[in-house]
Amino acid sequence: MRNKLHTINIVFSTLGSLLLILGAALLLPLVVVFICGEIQQGLNTWYAFLIPAVITSGCGLLLFLIFSKGKPDTKASMLICSIAWLVFSCLGALPFVFAIKASFLDGFFETMSGFTTTGITMFQGLDNLPKSIIFWRALIQWIGGLGILTLFFAVLYRKGSAHLLFNAESHKIEAVRPVPGLANTIKILWYIYTGFTLCIIILLVFAGMNFFDSICHSFTALATGGFSPYDASIAYYQTAGHANYIFIEYILILGMILGGTNFLIHYRILKGDIKAVADTSEMRSWWGFILIFVALIFFELVIKIFPLPQLADNPLLFWQQVEKNFRAVLFQTTAILTTTGFSTEDIGSSSFGFLARQLFLLMMIIGGIKVFRVSVLVKVIKREVFRLSIPRRAVSPLVIDGKIIPSGEIIKTCGIFISWICILSLRVRGQ
Repeated sequence: MRNKLHTINIVFSTLGSLLLILGAALLLPLVVVFICGEIQQGLNTWYAFLIPAVITSGCGLLLFLIFSKGKPDTKASMLICSIAWLVFSCLGALPFVFAIKASFLDGFFETMSGFTTTGITMFQGLDNLPKSIIFWRALIQWIGGLGILTLFFAVLYRKGSAHLLFNAESHKIEAVRPVPGLANTIKILWYIYTGFTLCIIILLVFAGMNFFDSICHSFTALATGGFSPYDASIAYYQTAGHANYIFIEYILILGMILGGTNFLIHYRILKGDIKAVADTSEMRSWWGFILIFVALIFFELVIKIFPLPQLADNPLLFWQQVEKNFRAVLFQTTAILTTTGFSTEDIGSSSFGFLARQLFLLMMIIGGIKVFRVSVLVKVIKREVFRLSIPRRAVSPLVIDGKIIPSGEIIKTCGIFISWICILSLRVRGQ
């Protein structure tokens, strides 16, 4: 009984600290409210953020003061992680309810999609929504890019068992430390994440995108979430006749690739270790998937445009068409493999052939399971085939990047894969 009470105290005390951070985040869109003149426009969106910020901060302060502090064990860490996602999504949904009169369920879905960087949206008419709401959608995805709890660690956490929370929540970075101390590791990762975000913003501004859109797209590209301020996503800039829409697409491809790459790899590269680009199984698989999928789909598209007589008589037009197809394939492949979800073309349209559509489905599965897990599964299959030709007593450990993978990790990876496929099958069957 005492252990249960101790766990409850730790869970709610930590949750209180997390809510204080969320309360502060809810105040940031107020800057957009005043800069964009939403009060003068009669939108009154200020209270849609101020009231939830007060509620969230008040609840967080009460929990932090009432419940005693302590070091979380594995059970408490898992509870904190699970409860944090739910509570953050509930409170983060309030601005949508207050500002645009969305139902709480729709707001909850949108916020959960944002914090988990899933990217599915319940809202239509994004082009006409208040700027502060658009900014909030982008901000929750940016926070979710490295995780709610990792932000918490970077700002507040100092407890010796923080690694348990980190392991429970981390989903875009490996639970290893490039420098001594977990707090230092997480701060470095957030510095890199913020730095890349600023770089993409600057590049988009130079490409002619307005500053507000640059912020939103940088947030959601690096987070690999895909919330865009427009219903047409990135295709908006081409249909709107933006002069530099081609450069915008290439910049966002760069942003998605940066966001889809393990941030510890970024740290090694920034420290001068260029070999980190391809010296691990994960990175070789990552570049291999991009190269293979782009090559196959691009080849299919090129075959379709070769017979056109108007292209044969006009070399310049031909190469423009080749570049357009290459850019479309590279953009969609990157967006799907990173699970970002930006789009410049409808992947279900006639623009893409049969092979492309099948490969897009395969990419969705790979992106959902994560490249590293797929590479582990491939090596497991290779090992099992190899074991058919050797004595039963022979030892054949699974080695990745010179390290023996424990059997427990292999079972965990296989279990995740089987669970993921079962859930996907149930979803398809339900439809």
